[in-house]
Amino acid sequence: MKKIAIVSGKGGVGKSSITASLAIALSKHKKIICADCDVDAPNLALVFGLRRFDKFKTITTSQKAKFDLKKCIACKKCYESCYFNAIEWKNNKPYLKDFSCEGCGVCKLVCPSNAIKLVNVKNAKIGYAKTGYGFKIVSGQLEIGESGSGKIVAEVKRLTIQKANNTDIMLVDAAAGIGCPVIASIVGSNYVIAITEPTPSGFSDLKRVLEVVNHFKISYSIIINRYDINLEYTEKIGQFAKRNNIKIIAKIPYDRSFVDALVNLKPVIIYNPKYEKIFYDIKNTILENIN
Repeated sequence: MKKIAIVSGKGGVGKSSITASLAIALSKHKKIICADCDVDAPNLALVFGLRRFDKFKTITTSQKAKFDLKKCIACKKCYESCYFNAIEWKNNKPYLKDFSCEGCGVCKLVCPSNAIKLVNVKNAKIGYAKTGYGFKIVSGQLEIGESGSGKIVAEVKRLTIQKANNTDIMLVDAAAGIGCPVIASIVGSNYVIAITEPTPSGFSDLKRVLEVVNHFKISYSIIINRYDINLEYTEKIGQFAKRNNIKIIAKIPYDRSFVDALVNLKPVIIYNPKYEKIFYDIKNTILENIN
């Protein structure tokens, strides 16, 4: 099974919309499965018209500190050592702040009286469903105020592989940015598609995320979405790609149809058939590259 990650660096460039339509195009000739790895704000399922998942379970990928105040000798080592400033000192005792602990375990290591332990936290839900287009999607959702999104992405990918059943292609919709969830999405991929837009921030964040992809030595290409809103920056991205021998496999114009398709919970390739050729061409280019 080939694994293709869709990344963007910057949020709001149309990554999930493009992923959904690309999934439709690929599914016409290959057996595919989708993994929504934007666990902080998963929305790929909505683009396919899915409002709920048939199978959802709570998982644990993170821990938090728990204090035994009876053992505490008030040495303040935990308070002074917490890099995340998650511990407050009240009445000569340590207390954990809400939504602050990252579960790193430093406080436990420095405590001389063994008054701190790490306890598991149910920090996410993960599940899967079958879309109305004949393929499955796996998704995860980080609980409000919890941490560990990178580990949750790893669990989403693991479940996706379990549900693949002789699938040809696993399509991974990564989060925006270059943080832990994006790194976890990229790791193990055979090919990466970077979506960008012709704006200063879009171009800057594209270069940042491509540095991450280069670190893992994975082949990739670029799609410029809404290329006609700023032709000057479209040209700059093109020059950057040429200097670095990067393929731009598509330039998609700005079109209100993308917004209308999202409002109607449909991939744009379904909502407006004029986009079939664009996404079939992208599909053919991808299949050539991964084969």
